[in-house]
Amino acid sequence: MGLQIFALVVLGVLVAAAIWLIVIIGNIPGNMARAANHPQADAISTLAWIGLLTLGLGWFIALVWARMKPVLPTAELEQRIAALEAQLANREVQS
Repeated sequence: MGLQIFALVVLGVLVAAAIWLIVIIGNIPGNMARAANHPQADAISTLAWIGLLTLGLGWFIALVWARMKPVLPTAELEQRIAALEAQLANREVQS
């Protein structure tokens, strides 16, 4: 009887350790994205958790996505776009 209780305790510890490890691994892409101030950190975190349910493919994609910074328009680019829009508006008025 004592050996069966010990086996149950060991099994419980192993299950708890497995759940803890899954939680740690599932949080890695989301934590990386938040640390890098990624604008899509919540989406990356969601994909990582869904990816764990799909045997890891989505998790790996989330990991790569967390390392990529999206190309956002800079102030200079926005100024150039505004200047081009003004030129286009002037041409439409002249027509």
